[in-house]
Amino acid sequence: MATKIGILTGGGDCPGLNAVIRAVVKGGIKKGWEVIGFKYGWKGMIDRETLSLDDRSVAGILHRGGTVLGTSRTNPYKNPEHIAKVREAFKFHNLHALIVVGGEDTLGVAAKLAAEGSPVVGVPKTIDNDLACTDYTFGFDTAVNVAMECIDRLHTTAESHNRVMVVEIMGRHAGWIATYAGLAGGADVILIPEIPVDIDQVCHVIKNRQARGKLFSIVAVAEGATFAGKGVVQEEKLDQFGHVRLGGIGQILAEMIEKKTGFETRVTVLGHIQRGGSPTAFDRVLGTRFGIDALRLAEEKKFGYMVSLQGNKIVPVRLEQATGSLKLVPKELYELTQIFF
Repeated sequence: MATKIGILTGGGDCPGLNAVIRAVVKGGIKKGWEVIGFKYGWKGMIDRETLSLDDRSVAGILHRGGTVLGTSRTNPYKNPEHIAKVREAFKFHNLHALIVVGGEDTLGVAAKLAAEGSPVVGVPKTIDNDLACTDYTFGFDTAVNVAMECIDRLHTTAESHNRVMVVEIMGRHAGWIATYAGLAGGADVILIPEIPVDIDQVCHVIKNRQARGKLFSIVAVAEGATFAGKGVVQEEKLDQFGHVRLGGIGQILAEMIEKKTGFETRVTVLGHIQRGGSPTAFDRVLGTRFGIDALRLAEEKKFGYMVSLQGNKIVPVRLEQATGSLKLVPKELYELTQIFF
């Protein structure tokens, strides 16, 4: 009987997912394996929605954003019947291994299944770059470049109108995108979830710039940044992994800055623009490397592991270790940004 493997993509979409899928399919075919895809993340295993994946099905997808398999934030452990169906799907499809591509939530489910004995291999995917045990996740580089380009463009209108421009950037618990994009784009203030916002300090920086003849300022703020530990949410409703929908801190921050400084302030929310579009070369190559190495782990029956990037090497790490804590922006990196403010 031919070896059969499955692959699914869960959580938020990001550039580079199709590079992983393509690598798994092409690499699997080279080994003489059969590859099937589960549609819409864990939901596909629950509902038994599958796609047979071959060379034709992955032709021309390397440069495309999103995921040809679809995705969702389904958490099968929220319903005993659903997790039972996931377990049954392994037997029903006679899977040698399931390659799970996702972030802390999707891989958290994978870690639990692996602990129960299911043949699972993980591939780290989070646009926020906050997954532990890997230096970078694919999608992050693309998001940083998109955010940086937006900051570059905002510089011209901010300078032309002598305005303060607040840019709200993705980052629920960690400010990696805001930090990198802010540094690369020359933002004048960078605000991240790891450090509560000090509005007086922000206004002090902006006023000092004005006093030195710099009549405009760019403020990059991660959507998860907080005021004295309290975040800003669009709605209190939780998703299946217990997350609220963030958003709105940019507008609140802009109103506070204008009130305290008297300077005209506008806000731009980048939102899902950062998720879409074609992945950078870095993300295409990283996604491809992750996919091929995930196949190797499956072939070696090294289940319960996730591929990770450490330096320039792909290294396997335990799923429970990778999902046990978030990777936050280190203090020394954030302090580096202060030199330019």
